[in-house]
Amino acid sequence: MRYVLPFLLLAGPVLADPPTIEKVTASQSGGDWRFDVTISHPDTGWDHYADGWRVLDMDGNELGLRILHHPHEHEQPFTRSLGSARIPDGTVQVQIQARDNVDGWNEETTLVTLK
Repeated sequence: MRYVLPFLLLAGPVLADPPTIEKVTASQSGGDWRFDVTISHPDTGWDHYADGWRVLDMDGNELGLRILHHPHEHEQPFTRSLGSARIPDGTVQVQIQARDNVDGWNEETTLVTLK
């Protein structure tokens, strides 16, 4: 019976590093904001890859979402943009949060000060 525990541990999910936001550039054009977000993640192909990122206000409300439609296992880190995020007037900071298709949203966010 004492040999069962190691096998049970091996049967659990393998957790990879969450997607990491390396860099964010934000620029305003009229009433919209453009966000260029650079992400790194140990994508392994369609079975596990960074599949999106979003812009959140400081209360956690989603202001914009960028879906990533395919893995980037041969392009790390990679940058993708969201060109039409509506940010409420007077907002001075937002958060960027990334996710992958296995583990979901990374708990950590990156703060961005809007200028």
